[in-house]
Amino acid sequence: MYEPIRTKSVHSTMAGTTSDFPHRSREEELDIQLAGHLAALLTVTDELRAAAPSPGLDEAAERLARQVARLRGGATPARLTSAPSDADVTALHERAHALAGRALVVAASRADTAAAILAAEQMDVHAAALEPRELAST
Repeated sequence: MYEPIRTKSVHSTMAGTTSDFPHRSREEELDIQLAGHLAALLTVTDELRAAAPSPGLDEAAERLARQVARLRGGATPARLTSAPSDADVTALHERAHALAGRALVVAASRADTAAAILAAEQMDVHAAALEPRELAST
């Protein structure tokens, strides 16, 4: 009914073969992912610092830069030197909150306490900045 296959398959299996490219461990992949999220959060923090300077943002940016450098084996992260002056501060806080949340998830999965605490603190800071201000009535 069917003709038997007479030639060797063009599809190979991975069983028993060595690869020609290096593989990273799960820990290394999580380090790369966490460094990326923290670097993105650092960029948004620098944008916020340019739009609305504050000592708290300065400190957060330095802490983020140290964590990114630690995760990248000492390589200093690129920093934003100037940001558009017409930046939407609310949108920046929303983006920073989302990035901090992503960083928190990855930091928790790799059991990086320092990065998890930093990400959670940043989530709190940006969530507080997004809360509507209540006017004090007199």
